[in-house]
Amino acid sequence: MFEQKTYYVYMMASKRNGTLYTGISSELEVRADQHKEGEYEGFTKKYGVHRLVYYEMHEDVDEAIAREKQIKKWLRKWKLALIEKHNPEWIDLVGKDGQILPLPRPIGFGFWMPAKNPRA
Repeated sequence: MFEQKTYYVYMMASKRNGTLYTGISSELEVRADQHKEGEYEGFTKKYGVHRLVYYEMHEDVDEAIAREKQIKKWLRKWKLALIEKHNPEWIDLVGKDGQILPLPRPIGFGFWMPAKNPRA
């Protein structure tokens, strides 16, 4: 039987309004743990980006990749607005047991987009 996979577009932060990283993964718990533990050399380890502050779920990998690319092109203030809308306290969405916590303000239908998006 075919099992539907879920793909996550996520944002990590070093602190509130700190350095941001946008990524994609089909195993968000594992990937968030890798960021937190600094398992790989690179941007998130170098800048201490260890706090999961936002994520979206997608059933289609192409849709998830397109969304990740879209967010990466955004102005910083748009990324901050997206986080603030759904996680205004910038809590780490990885619980003490490693489980991913729900967004404080769930997305519902559709995604937040800037009013004008010339970089999309």
